[in-house]
Amino acid sequence: MGDDSEWMKLSVDQKCEHKLWKARLSGYEEALKIFQKIKDEKSPEWSKYLGLIKKFVTDSNAVVQLKGLEAALVYVENAHVAGKTTGEVVSGVVSKVFNQPKAKAKELGTEICLMYIEIEKGEAVQEELLKGLDSKNPKIPVACIETLRKALSEFGSKIILLKPIIKVLPKLFESREKAIRDEAKLIAVEIYRWIRDALKAPLQNINSVQLKELEEEWVKLPTGAPKPTRFLRSQQELEAKLEQQQSAGGDAEGGGDDGDEGPQIDAYELLEAVEILSKLPKDFYDKIEAKKWQERKEALEAVEVLVKNPKLEAGDYSDLVKALKKVVGKDTNVMLVALAAKCLTGLAVGLRKKFGQYAGHVVPTILEKFKEKKPQVVQALQEAIDAIFLTTTLQSISEDILAVMDNKNPTIKQQTSLFIARSFRHCTSSTLPKSLLKPFCAALLKHINDSAPEVRDAAFEALGTALKVVGEKAVNPFLADVDKLKLDRIKECSEKVELVYGKKAGATTDKRESKALPGKTVASGAAGDKDVKDAAAPKSGPLRKAPATKASGPPKKGKPAASGAAGSAGSKNKKGLDVKEIVEPELSVEVCEEKASVVLPPTCLQLLDSGNWKERLACMEEFQKAVELMDRNEMPCQALVRMLAKKPGWKETNFQVMQMKLHIVALIAQKGNFSKTSAQVVLDGLVDKIGDVKCGNNAKEALTAMAEACLLPWTAEQVMSMAFSQKNPKNQSETLNWLSNAIKDFGFSGLNVKAFISNVKTALAATNPAVRTSAITLLGVMYLYVGPSLRMFFEDEKTALLSQIDAEFEKMQGQTPPAPTRGTSKNVGGGADEGEEGDEPDEGGSDVVDLLPRVEISDKITLELVSKIGDKNWKIRKEGLDEVSGIINEAKFIQPNIGELPAALKGRLNDSNKILVQQTLNILQQLAVAMGPNVKQHVKNLGIPIITVLGDSKNNVRAAALATVNAWAEQTGMKEWLEGEDLSEELKKENPFLRQELLGWLADKLPALRSTPADLILCVPHLYSCLEDRNGDVRKKAQDALPFFMMHLGYEKMAKATGKLKPTSKDQVLAMLEKAKANMPAKPTGPVKTASKPAGGAGPAKFQPVSAPVEDPISSSVEPKPDPKKARGGGVSSKAKGVQGKKMPSKSNLKEDDDKSGPIFIVVPNGKEQRMKDEKALKVLKWNFTTPRDEYIEQLKMQMSSCVARWLQDEMFHSDFQHHNKALAVMVDHLESEKEGVIGCLDLILKWLTLRFFDTNTSVLMKALEYLKLLFTLLSDEEYHLTENEASSFIPYLILKVGEPKDVIRKDVRAILNRMCLVYPASKMFPFIMEGTKSKNSKQRAECLEELGCLVESYGMNVCQPTPGKALKEMALHIGDRDNTVRNAALNTIVTVYNVHGDQVFKLIGNLSEKDMSMLEERIKRSAKRPAAAPVKQVEERPPRAQNLNSNANMLRKGPAEDMSSRLNQARSLSGHSEAAHTVPREFQLDLDEIENDNGTVRCEMPALVQHKLDDIFEPVLIPEPKIRAVSPHFDDMHSNTASTINFIISQVASGDINTSVQALTQIDEVLRQEDKSEAMSGHIDQFLIATFMQLRLIYNTHMADEKLDKDEIIKLYSCIIGNMISLFQMENLAREASTGVLKDLMHGLITLMLDSRIEDLEEGQQVFRSVNLLVVKVLEKSDQTNILSALLVLLQDSLLATAGSPKFSELVMKCLWRMVRLLPDTINSINLDRILLDIHIFMKVFPKEKLKQCKSEFPIRTLKTLLHTLCKLKGPKILDHLTMIDNKNESELEAHLCRMMKHSLDQMGSKSDKETEKGASRIDEKASKAKVNDFLAEIFKKIGSKENTKEGLAELYEYKKKYSDADIEPFLKNSSQFFQSYVERGLRVIEMEREGKGRIPSSTGISPQMEVSCVPAPTSTVSSVGNTNGEEVGPSVYLERLKILRQRCGLENTKQDDRPSLTLLSKPSVPAVASSTDMLHSKLSQLRESREQHQHLDLDSNQMHSAATSTSSTAANIDDLKKRLERIKSSRK
Repeated sequence: MGDDSEWMKLSVDQKCEHKLWKARLSGYEEALKIFQKIKDEKSPEWSKYLGLIKKFVTDSNAVVQLKGLEAALVYVENAHVAGKTTGEVVSGVVSKVFNQPKAKAKELGTEICLMYIEIEKGEAVQEELLKGLDSKNPKIPVACIETLRKALSEFGSKIILLKPIIKVLPKLFESREKAIRDEAKLIAVEIYRWIRDALKAPLQNINSVQLKELEEEWVKLPTGAPKPTRFLRSQQELEAKLEQQQSAGGDAEGGGDDGDEGPQIDAYELLEAVEILSKLPKDFYDKIEAKKWQERKEALEAVEVLVKNPKLEAGDYSDLVKALKKVVGKDTNVMLVALAAKCLTGLAVGLRKKFGQYAGHVVPTILEKFKEKKPQVVQALQEAIDAIFLTTTLQSISEDILAVMDNKNPTIKQQTSLFIARSFRHCTSSTLPKSLLKPFCAALLKHINDSAPEVRDAAFEALGTALKVVGEKAVNPFLADVDKLKLDRIKECSEKVELVYGKKAGATTDKRESKALPGKTVASGAAGDKDVKDAAAPKSGPLRKAPATKASGPPKKGKPAASGAAGSAGSKNKKGLDVKEIVEPELSVEVCEEKASVVLPPTCLQLLDSGNWKERLACMEEFQKAVELMDRNEMPCQALVRMLAKKPGWKETNFQVMQMKLHIVALIAQKGNFSKTSAQVVLDGLVDKIGDVKCGNNAKEALTAMAEACLLPWTAEQVMSMAFSQKNPKNQSETLNWLSNAIKDFGFSGLNVKAFISNVKTALAATNPAVRTSAITLLGVMYLYVGPSLRMFFEDEKTALLSQIDAEFEKMQGQTPPAPTRGTSKNVGGGADEGEEGDEPDEGGSDVVDLLPRVEISDKITLELVSKIGDKNWKIRKEGLDEVSGIINEAKFIQPNIGELPAALKGRLNDSNKILVQQTLNILQQLAVAMGPNVKQHVKNLGIPIITVLGDSKNNVRAAALATVNAWAEQTGMKEWLEGEDLSEELKKENPFLRQELLGWLADKLPALRSTPADLILCVPHLYSCLEDRNGDVRKKAQDALPFFMMHLGYEKMAKATGKLKPTSKDQVLAMLEKAKANMPAKPTGPVKTASKPAGGAGPAKFQPVSAPVEDPISSSVEPKPDPKKARGGGVSSKAKGVQGKKMPSKSNLKEDDDKSGPIFIVVPNGKEQRMKDEKALKVLKWNFTTPRDEYIEQLKMQMSSCVARWLQDEMFHSDFQHHNKALAVMVDHLESEKEGVIGCLDLILKWLTLRFFDTNTSVLMKALEYLKLLFTLLSDEEYHLTENEASSFIPYLILKVGEPKDVIRKDVRAILNRMCLVYPASKMFPFIMEGTKSKNSKQRAECLEELGCLVESYGMNVCQPTPGKALKEMALHIGDRDNTVRNAALNTIVTVYNVHGDQVFKLIGNLSEKDMSMLEERIKRSAKRPAAAPVKQVEERPPRAQNLNSNANMLRKGPAEDMSSRLNQARSLSGHSEAAHTVPREFQLDLDEIENDNGTVRCEMPALVQHKLDDIFEPVLIPEPKIRAVSPHFDDMHSNTASTINFIISQVASGDINTSVQALTQIDEVLRQEDKSEAMSGHIDQFLIATFMQLRLIYNTHMADEKLDKDEIIKLYSCIIGNMISLFQMENLAREASTGVLKDLMHGLITLMLDSRIEDLEEGQQVFRSVNLLVVKVLEKSDQTNILSALLVLLQDSLLATAGSPKFSELVMKCLWRMVRLLPDTINSINLDRILLDIHIFMKVFPKEKLKQCKSEFPIRTLKTLLHTLCKLKGPKILDHLTMIDNKNESELEAHLCRMMKHSLDQMGSKSDKETEKGASRIDEKASKAKVNDFLAEIFKKIGSKENTKEGLAELYEYKKKYSDADIEPFLKNSSQFFQSYVERGLRVIEMEREGKGRIPSSTGISPQMEVSCVPAPTSTVSSVGNTNGEEVGPSVYLERLKILRQRCGLENTKQDDRPSLTLLSKPSVPAVASSTDMLHSKLSQLRESREQHQHLDLDSNQMHSAATSTSSTAANIDDLKKRLERIKSSRK
């Protein structure tokens, strides 16, 4: 049982690891309960068990293991972090669970595996299960297969990868174990259920009996497609939806799913590729050329056998394809043609996409061969071309097909049309865009009119298929001229067509209006963004003109619908523009007159040809009114315009009538249904008038209106041809000008560029300059739309003209074409079409390219030329290339058919002669430009070899190759390059040049693409290998390209692809992916482009909002265009999709916000220790660098991933500094709440902060330093000690920042170094800082030296590492530094060491140069002269030392550095002995800090150094004890015992044990309550108060946070403390003993207590607060008023400086100050005003008025003003005489502020002085006029200024000042020089000394009065603090009174004065700067040491002997007491 009780006390996680099985069982049971209770999947509790789950499942005890498995299952199901354990746990399940005999265990193991799959870890689980198949224990493979089968059955084939399972199936069928074979059979049946016949091929080779059994089982399976029954977490919503649909009976969607699931797995993917090229008969190429057909047949049969392999390995098949192509094209034996066609079919089927590069060569040959009539040949050719089609795209072979369409042979035409029809069936609306459909429709329309019926039928079938695929809306524009019969025939064919993607595309015509199925828009070929645009388009249609949306039937004449539809067609079609226009027959004049008479007034018609112009004008006015009032449908446009053209018509001579006429034409065109027939009537007349000065504008207006009615392309063409058929240059130039503007208004869509170009050429050749100018302007406008290719047409022009054209183009460069503003009003469909505009990136540009006259050069590429290019002699090869270059240059624009040239050029790309390679590249560049977009069909056979050249070792060759690739890509787009495996094959080659160039190219191109082919994923594995390439440049390029790959493929796919990497590589790559994810750019969106397109239509503005957001989430394709009908039918669904698309991002944001709720630092047990071990074992990089490289950052990121919240890590490693700021802000917020987490991740946090030190952004640096200050304060509060690892990876980088040019940063770094000494030994810090002195940065060297000085000053010589000698020698080197600040710092540091160590320094330094030594000696002398000034200076120089909220935490630096060194310097100057007196207490002091911070908690790291020194200190005390007693016989023994008892009791007050502390406080309370005994406490007050507030701090930091502690005990302790204090502060004599530093810390403790919100929650909390309030009032009233006021001022200053402090704290300090101000009238005479003003001066120096005004609250400045105002009011002008302790008054605004106040009060009160001034103080004569006073003073200053009367003047001024003490001489001094001012002040002081008869030391020497009292027996300097300002004679009583006050102030005036004078004296601060209370303890210890040494008969000055004699016994007692105390502390630690 003993054992039981032991383990039962352990925590759950410890039980789980216990060696006793019972303990583990109990642990697992408890863990199970905990897991079931935790509701939050992200709870930090889960992380505790992260490393234990594997033990849960692999427990050696079967019973325990069962419970462990249950707990593990719950853990995996619910824990957010469970995924991290996948590998180890599943591996454990496989090896330790699946071999168990218990079925329950196996069942749980399987469930765990399935649960891991559910939480998205399927791949890892599958990997482990497949590994399990190799186990020798048959139980394991059986269980593994069973688990895989279950997983497949539940999750489906999308989640479980079938390929690896199918790969091992044959092996499983061969197993000896029947159980394994049976399981293999079951899983084979399950796989068949999912992929059907795709499984047959891979299993063909298994045992025939087994195969037969399988086939029997397969037959029994149900035919319906299976559905998963279990879903991944991310798919759970889908599951819910499915259930809803099933419950609603929505089978339609289910049908869609079936279709989706079916073809998911492709049998091809499951097959192993076979390599056949090496297996070809060796004589194959000879045989295939043989003359005997039998030999050729043999060769082909050999190939046929090889290509029957269903999957072929990629390779270079070009020669084989060429040979087969030759047989197909040229062989006379038709049997062989059929055989070769079968071989080609086999190749295409086996290679799939890899065959695509050869498709372009073979297709034309096969199509031409369709002339054969034999059915078997035709069938073989059909099969071949169909198989080849599937390896490529319609786009890439379209040129070849269209070329054959014009063939005269009807069989070829028929078979080509049938091939097109079959091809269309494989297309969707996205893969068959308008740009592709248009040329096919045009060719097929010719065929439907063909004489051969079979050609017509084939054409109808092809058109019907197109109609079915893309819908009527897309095809109708091309069928406008087709008569109804033929149209019906096409529709009939359409209905019969069965598409490959059956339901998806087919549903468009049948059900489009009846049902709006939700998924339909996406189903139509993933037509993403276009779907949405089209869905939105019809909405705008019905608003204006409902009929416009019905474009199904043939156009009806004169109907508005037709004109509307015409617009939709018109925006894209050039030739077919007029198809849907209103077509009117030409009417006779009579009919026109008849129609016109119906709508026009009769007079109007009569007066049309009147001879009087006025009548004609009147007639026109009536005509206009009539037109304006007419209804659109009733307006007979043709009749009206014919009336206008009636005599005199356009020959009208009166310009007013003419203007009116033209205006009416414009009106008719705008308001009526204006047809081209009507336009023809008037156009001639309008063009004639366009150049007219008066009527020209009206003519242009009319033309524009007509262009709007009849569309610009037609109008423009007509106008241009008319203008250039006449000879009037004015008309020509104005026509060109009109066209320029019209293009801008209407856009460029559909214009016949070719016709314009010929007209523009005519214009450029015109003699009239205006015509030429207009032509050039028009070219400029066209350039906007067409681009640089426009210039090609004008290269033959004269140079001067060409330069003008170039200048115009230059002007237009960079401009975007304006959005069309006209041409849209009637074209309702224009908007709908807009969405489709995106298909053709640059409509105008492609138009021009289409129109270029291309030359056929294939006949010039002769066999002779090809053989030349391949010749062995390089010169002949060069000749061949030169010829090719010449041919291309000459032709300029060529057709895509270039014969055998590609193969010849390809051979030259790997020519051994690099010059020829470059020449070939240049030719290929030419080729790209000359061939234009058609070059895309050569990408596979020529483009990819160019990429291979990127791997060339020569830089210039690579550059040329890159330029060529870019030239090609510009013409072809990127799709062709990225399709297929070619690019990935190139990337696979381990050539660093190739890799870096190719990756660079991809990084450049990918960002601009809106979508990429799926084949891009093939490049990813090679990209990952590039990320780890040996070559740095390759790695960098791969990293640069990573975000762009991710942009297209998505993070998920990329992360999934890491599955096949090694674990180490995988982690690194995943880290890089995370980084890339943060930098991933957004995909370029389509609508932005379309907006700038010239297409007419109001589309962009209206539809962008819908399409833009949806584009990314829904569609990965750029081109798709769904059937508009379907889009309309599914309008709701598309819209819903759009909304869904919009919401997507916000959903993920919500998810992120949820993530942010948890802890930011996850505590990983032993995580830090493990990291340290890894670093020691060199498993990871040591954190050591000059600048951080990527691998360090990645390593840190990886290490952080397990213990830092994911979202925070994203912020921390973001590329944008603002995210770093956010991260730091979050870390600051969580600092207090997650102490444990911060400490657990401290090494990583510090490393991350070192990275921030290398950032250039100051705001991040400042924020990081701010965080570090708070962090180290927290660490010291938590008593944490930095490990070596943490220190070495952080301190060197922090020290770099000490040399920052910005002062603020340097100060912060020094403050951090200062705080670090509390958590890391100073002796270990020393070497790091010493290293920093070697920096090249002089500021850093200087600061480091200064820091070293501070360390030595604070901690003594023992910090100097490795030895003081070595350290000092290194420091001394810097005395000779070339930088002045470094020299000074080095000298100051060595002087500091000298002050601590004495003359021995010179020995340690060693030999210095004479110059350096003299500098050092000089500096030491100077420092010795002004001992008291030093500390004050230190305070000023290093404000960070004093700027700390908690002075105790900071005492190590502040106290000793300021206090003790000053006393030390002074002691040195007086006695010359210092070392022994000083060194030990310094060591001692470190220990006291440990004691204070310890609070009784056990810490393992206690510096050995300090413990050793303690014994050192006390050993000698034992010997001289008897002597000490003998020396002081007059000392009361009883009192000695009392003192030691009190010391002992006080030491217990600060105990960590509450009961001990309460008992001690009770005893002290008894002493304080009895008046006769309370005197015993005198002299112990500071000691008692220090112990008390240490206890308060202990309660605040430790007890209150301890949940196990009863809070009633804390309240009891508080009440004891507060009761004691109230008792103490009721006795004024005791209360006044409290020193400033102690009071400051006491007030700090009490105010902190008042702000502690945790006490409010306690029952007695309010009572505690009331008591504290009462106590604070007592402290303020009863303490020494100077001390308490000084303490409050320093506390306010510290609280305002501390950024982390609460504003409430400062507010309470100020409230205390206000109470003090109210007490001032009663206490002013007892206050040392000089000291208070010094404190105010320091405060104002740290907080100038501007800085105070910046405070959030206005209270600080008001408090300060109120205090100063009250002091001024109470003291009057005399207050200015109390500034004696301030060295440099100009450092703060105090003096000026006081002067202003005095002046103000004088002005107000008329020189009324204060009533409280000392008696005998005289006033300034009220009657003396100001003028007199000024004259008098001016006279005096004149005397002082003259050489002779200086002394007389000074004497007069002194007399005057004595008489009128309030007089203001400031104005007279203000205008004089600094020297003169100091001269006058000094003179006045000398006179004052002479007259008062006192040898007073001038205050400028800097010795403070307290100092002097402590050192010099006679109180000589008291005058400085109690100055007599009125100069009257004073009696001895006054001096006695002053002496009494001074003694009291210096701690000499107390009841037991003669017992402890020196002790009390030294316990007071010796400097005006407030030392903290713990410094008092150090001072006491120092004094004890001194007194001990006096009794050991050291040679001391008689003064010191005298002072010591009175205190020996007490000292001994104190030593004894302290020793006991320290012994107790030590024992309690043990």
